[in-house]
Amino acid sequence: MIEFIAQNMAPIMFASLVIFLLIGYPVAFSLAANGLLFFFIGVVLSPYSGGSINLAWPLLHALPDNFYGSRVMSNDTLLAIPFFTFMGIVLERSGMAEDLLDTIGQLFGPIRGGLAYAVIFVGALLAATTGVVAASVIAMGLISLPIMLRYGYDRRVASGVIAASGTLAQIIPPSLVLIVLADQLGRSVGDMYAGALIPGLVLTGLYTMYILIMSIVRPKSMPALPLEARTLGHGVLSLLFAVLAAVVVSYAAYRYLAPSQGQNADILGATIGVILIYVVAIADQRLKINMMSRLAQQVIIVLIPPLALIFLVLGTIFLGIATPTEGGAMGAVGALIMAAMKGRLSLDVIKQALASTTRLSSFVLFILIGARVFSLTFYGVNGHIWVEHLLTSLPGGEIGFLIGVNILVFLLAFFLDFFELAFIIVPLLAPAADKLGIDLIWFGVLLGVNMQTSFMHPPFGFALFYLRSVAARVPYLDRLTGKKIAPVTTGQIYWGAVPFVCIQVIMIGLTIAFPQMVMHYKGTAADPGTIDYQVPETPSLSPLGVPPADGGTTPTAPAPDLSQPPNFGETPAAKPAAPAPDLSQPPSFN
Repeated sequence: MIEFIAQNMAPIMFASLVIFLLIGYPVAFSLAANGLLFFFIGVVLSPYSGGSINLAWPLLHALPDNFYGSRVMSNDTLLAIPFFTFMGIVLERSGMAEDLLDTIGQLFGPIRGGLAYAVIFVGALLAATTGVVAASVIAMGLISLPIMLRYGYDRRVASGVIAASGTLAQIIPPSLVLIVLADQLGRSVGDMYAGALIPGLVLTGLYTMYILIMSIVRPKSMPALPLEARTLGHGVLSLLFAVLAAVVVSYAAYRYLAPSQGQNADILGATIGVILIYVVAIADQRLKINMMSRLAQQVIIVLIPPLALIFLVLGTIFLGIATPTEGGAMGAVGALIMAAMKGRLSLDVIKQALASTTRLSSFVLFILIGARVFSLTFYGVNGHIWVEHLLTSLPGGEIGFLIGVNILVFLLAFFLDFFELAFIIVPLLAPAADKLGIDLIWFGVLLGVNMQTSFMHPPFGFALFYLRSVAARVPYLDRLTGKKIAPVTTGQIYWGAVPFVCIQVIMIGLTIAFPQMVMHYKGTAADPGTIDYQVPETPSLSPLGVPPADGGTTPTAPAPDLSQPPNFGETPAAKPAAPAPDLSQPPSFN
């Protein structure tokens, strides 16, 4: 019995961790306690393991190096997490989400499902600026849910689209989970961001397509805004003319700057066009010139600052100007500037942002420390080899491995959030994926899409809890219409999330079927047949015994006279002629 336990320590250790987590112990302490407990057991049972346990008491000396080394305290990659968290919370407190939802809702209001489209679009923008799921879901739940209920939206559709759009912050850069995945997989955060961008946009498009289908199949579930609710009036044509003018100015600036700026001319040209239309919109609004419609003014003034912040963060990372940590720092400064420009930057806002950032960063740090303790013991009992053999022996090769892993992560997401999955499961899966020849950036994005379902799973989805915390629990009187509005039940929130979980599962299949959505981060592969090798010309040197190629016509330099001292430019003195030898006498050797 003792030999059986010693030789199967790895699966027993993993099963006990799952039991700890299901009982409800905090993840960080469960990991650390599990690791230390099985370390002591492993040292005692090591003689009975037949060499499968490689643990000894001196191995505990490696823990301080694990804590203070490059994996935890000195990890520059994880430094981006507090920057992006601070940026997101400041933007959420600055009222940017409220302005975006109000303006985009007015823009899409005249069509069926317009408010749902606005929530999806704003969710994608908030994802690309905040990167924090809780901030996105709570902000949109507080602002847009009462409006959607006021104008007759189905409660399941409204709650589902809000929760799902908030979880876009999970996969659209600068996502916090992508930073953690890149660190655990040992890959570049910039490459992970570049690989995840297209899948994130495709998922946004799938959400939009679902709303379009629902607006056709069940039009009463998402009516258009009534005329009296469109406070900004009409003016879409004016907005189109403004966008066209910005495109023309950008193209003209590009043609003018191309000779001097080269590849940067397109970015500089677009920047000039956007700044010009933004300045014109502000001047038109402040000076009351009324050259644009109110709708066009508001859309331009509200949309351009967050788009500029997105470029400041992601654009500099993708162009190689800044690292993700530096991009996060610039984003935090940009968020402070945007909040100050809106007049909503105060000491209280900064205190709240710093407190939330400290809590989340400490949460991540403690889980990572616990994971290092667990992995020290797990690797000592050859747990990584057990997991690798278990996964690589799945039938179906690479496809079988991907299907099995995604089913495992999907089921574990019912009980664990994405940080716990990233720190516990991903380090066990990465070696097997690498051994099968799977690109780890593509594998990480695939896991990121899958982990996104952890926010939407009934009954433990965190996005559902966030929405439940801000949705009405009892009937209330609407402040505009004075009508009595029924509450949103927990069952309606759960059922509203189910279609979007199915869409996320479809997105997993699309990522597997079309890997180029992610693999484009490598750029265009060069064709070896088109490479032109240029060898620089060298003076022709003839091998020994082979006459020169020019047929010997090249004049040769006279051999130096080594019997004389070297000449450094002076005119040599005339050498007296030697007397002719007397051949009638025998030679003299004196």
